[in-house]
Amino acid sequence: MRFLWTIPWFAIRNLLREPRRSAMALAAVTFGIVALMLASGFIEWIYYDLRESTIHSKLGHLTIARPGYLEAGRADPFAYLLPADTAALQRVRSTPHVREVAPRLYFSGLVSHGETTVSFVGEGVQPSLETDLSRAVLIEQGASLRDDDPKGVLFGAGLAQSLGVRVGDTVVLLANTPSGGVNAVELVVRGLFTTVSKAYDDSALRVPIAIAQTLLRVQGAHAWIVLLDDTSNTDEVAKVLRQELPHDRFEVTTWYAQADFYRKTVSLFSKQVGVVRLIIAAIIVLSISNTLTMAVLERTGEIGTSMALGVPRRRILAQFMAEGTALGLLGGVIGLVLGFLLALAVSAIGIPMPPPPGMAHGYIGQVKVTPDLAASAFVLATVTAIVASVYPAWRASRLAIVDALRHNR
Repeated sequence: MRFLWTIPWFAIRNLLREPRRSAMALAAVTFGIVALMLASGFIEWIYYDLRESTIHSKLGHLTIARPGYLEAGRADPFAYLLPADTAALQRVRSTPHVREVAPRLYFSGLVSHGETTVSFVGEGVQPSLETDLSRAVLIEQGASLRDDDPKGVLFGAGLAQSLGVRVGDTVVLLANTPSGGVNAVELVVRGLFTTVSKAYDDSALRVPIAIAQTLLRVQGAHAWIVLLDDTSNTDEVAKVLRQELPHDRFEVTTWYAQADFYRKTVSLFSKQVGVVRLIIAAIIVLSISNTLTMAVLERTGEIGTSMALGVPRRRILAQFMAEGTALGLLGGVIGLVLGFLLALAVSAIGIPMPPPPGMAHGYIGQVKVTPDLAASAFVLATVTAIVASVYPAWRASRLAIVDALRHNR
C-alpha cells in the first residue's frame, strides 16, 4: 500500500524537476484535447442540427403507413390509404412519449399560374398539428396555413420561383383521382417556405388536408407522422407500436431509416473525426514518449543507484509509467476545461457557414460538447499517455546496473 501511495507523489516530483520539458509535453496533450473537443463538438452540433431539422421538416420521429407504402406507394398511392379515424390512431396518440400524431396525404400533379404550368409534389397537412412538427419549415414570406382557411396553399421557395408566384397570387392545382379522372382546385398562395433540402423546396407545396382530400376525392391519409418528446425515445416507442399495431395493416418506420442524406453525412464526418483522433493520438504519443526518453537518459545513473540499493525493476517500470500517466491525466483535465470554455465562447459568437450541397441557405454553426464526447477525449489523453510511456519505462527497467552506475562517470 505504501508503494502505491508513493508512486504518484514521486511521479509529480520527477516531472517538476524538468518543468520546461514537462510543460511542453503537457501543452501538447492539452492542445490535442482542446482541438479534438472543438472539432468533434462542431461535428456533433452538425449531427444534432441536421437530425432535428430533418425530423421537424417532414419526417417526424416515426412514420406509420400501410405495409409496403414507402417502397411501392408512389406507384399506386390510392391503394395504401389509411382510414380517417380509427381506434389505432387513438392508441398511437395515447402511447407514452408521443406528443402528437399528424396525418399526411401525399399527392402530385400540375400547378398553373397565368400561362405557366409546372409539376409539383404536395402534402396535405392538418395545420393545427404542424406547429411543433414542422418548426424547421421556415416561412420566408407570408404566413403559415390555418385550419380556418379553406383556400390557402404554402409553396416551397424554389417552386414559387419556377412558377413565378408571390404571396397573394391565385393558382390552380390539377391532380388525378382514383377513378382515373382529373380534378382541379383554385387556391391562394399564403406563404413561401424553405427547409433543409433545396430539392424538396424546388418541387413541394402544402395544403390543408381537407383541400387535398377534396382534390383527390378520397378520405383518410397515406401516413401518420408521430412526434415524440425526445429523439432518444425513437427506438423505444417504435418497438412498442410494432407490438401493439397489427402487422398486416400498419408499418412503423423510424426517421433515420428514411433519412438517407443524414446517414451518409454521419458516415462521412465520422471518418473525418476518426482521422483527427489518430493525428492527435500520434502527437500525444510522440510528445510524452520523447519527454520520458529524455528523462531516462538524464536519470540513468539515478536508476542504476536505485536498483543497486534493491529497488525492484517493476517499481522502476511503474515509476516512469506513472509519470506518463500523470501527464495524460493532467493534460486531459486542463484540455477538458479549456475546451469547454472555448466551446461556449465559439457557440456564443457563432460560426458563419456557407450553404452545404443540397441546401438553400447557410447557417450559424456552434460547438456542442456532450458528456460522451468529453469522456472519449479524456480517455484518449489517458490511454495514449499510458501507451506512450510503455517503451521508455520498459527501457529504464531493463538497464544493466553496472552500465547505469558507470553512465555519469
